[in-house]
Amino acid sequence: MVKLNKIYTRTGDDGSTGLVDGSRLSKSDPRMEAIGDVDEANSAIGVAIAAFDGADTAGLMAGLSRIQNDLFDLGADIATPGTDFEPSEMELRVVASQTAWLEDEIDRLNEALEPLASFILPGGSAFAAGLHLARAITRRAERAMVGAHRIHGLNPEALRYINRLSDYLFTAARRANAVGDGGTGAGDVLWKPGASR
Repeated sequence: MVKLNKIYTRTGDDGSTGLVDGSRLSKSDPRMEAIGDVDEANSAIGVAIAAFDGADTAGLMAGLSRIQNDLFDLGADIATPGTDFEPSEMELRVVASQTAWLEDEIDRLNEALEPLASFILPGGSAFAAGLHLARAITRRAERAMVGAHRIHGLNPEALRYINRLSDYLFTAARRANAVGDGGTGAGDVLWKPGASR
């Protein structure tokens, strides 16, 4: 269990930060950029959850809570240098079962959705729009992780997880719009190419 007695330590005042193994690196390092973007994605999911105001007929709340916890696992994984990506008592790593859970949830949510007829605009209910925003931030986190991977070598399963997470958030946003307002949701907001020309 993590125990934090003091919020500030002053150890980062020189622009460096500590990793899980005790080593330090610049806060501007691509590894730290990836960790920050994952944290921002997690925060955006929290904002989306706060915008939810209906019955959870799609079972999204438990899934989003699980994902928020998994994103802390992901941050810890990125902050752990090394090339041994097996989890241990001392090293928290994202594992295949976490990615597989996302895939199962995507399939479950997608079963109840109409096939896509166009690209979707990020909108609809406040909840769905928040999930779309979290999806876009997750894509940025993925790009940052790929950049960090090229320099430091990240856990390949962590890269698979973040890629699948944006797919999950897209599907969850569609489902939220489909079942919003007590099951009378307006559905997807569709892109109409060239509509304002």
